[in-house]
Amino acid sequence: MSFDLHFLLFAIPAVILIGLAKGGFSGLGALGTPLMALGTGDPVKAAAILLPILIAQDVVGVAAFRKSWDAWILKAMLPGAVAGIGLGYVLAAAVSSAAVMASLGAVSILFGAYRLWAERGGRIAASSTSPAWVGALFGVATGFTSQIAHAGGPPFQMWVMPRKLPRDVFVGTSAIFFAVVNWIKVPAYLALGQFTTENAVTAAMLLPLAVLSSLAGVKLVRKVSPERFYVIVYWLMIVAGTKLLLDGLGLA
Repeated sequence: MSFDLHFLLFAIPAVILIGLAKGGFSGLGALGTPLMALGTGDPVKAAAILLPILIAQDVVGVAAFRKSWDAWILKAMLPGAVAGIGLGYVLAAAVSSAAVMASLGAVSILFGAYRLWAERGGRIAASSTSPAWVGALFGVATGFTSQIAHAGGPPFQMWVMPRKLPRDVFVGTSAIFFAVVNWIKVPAYLALGQFTTENAVTAAMLLPLAVLSSLAGVKLVRKVSPERFYVIVYWLMIVAGTKLLLDGLGLA
């Protein structure tokens, strides 16, 4: 990977946002993959570069909340997540890079639009008493969007948040769930031929910035009101998603 100016202009903010998300600004990291895809010109490569960074950062969250999690939710959602990851892999393997780019753009637009709507009080949520098979379906959606864009948060939250878990249990369950999901994605990216030396070196070079951003996020989350920041990021996600969608469709 050539660390030219074009790549760095997108990669640096992508990694910083992922770091801030892990440090407490939940949701900001979803812009990471679209930005990285704009920097690399290849959405699968972009996601593959970011995956080792996410896995490394998962260690902190799992270590911090390893005693506070809900096993039933994990058992309900993880089988569906495996299926969703498989669907994402099939999409990436069976279609062109342009089609994956368009899919990433569509997921990014939907995520940004949903988050902006949620910021205004809108909610799409399953019943707090919905059975495990419903959780499995949300798991499929979570796995698919996570495989394509590392953006599995909304489907996960739609099913889990109505259950009103204690804060630490919710955070711990989320941390463990996505740590497992990220490891499940590894074979898919291996099969796609994306765990190359080039991508690994790029991820290693960017990891210190992600760690520093996470530490900054831990401190800033207690001092900075994130509401306006979130709105700006979600609008940027829609803009980036639109660019990716148009590029993927050959309209840009």
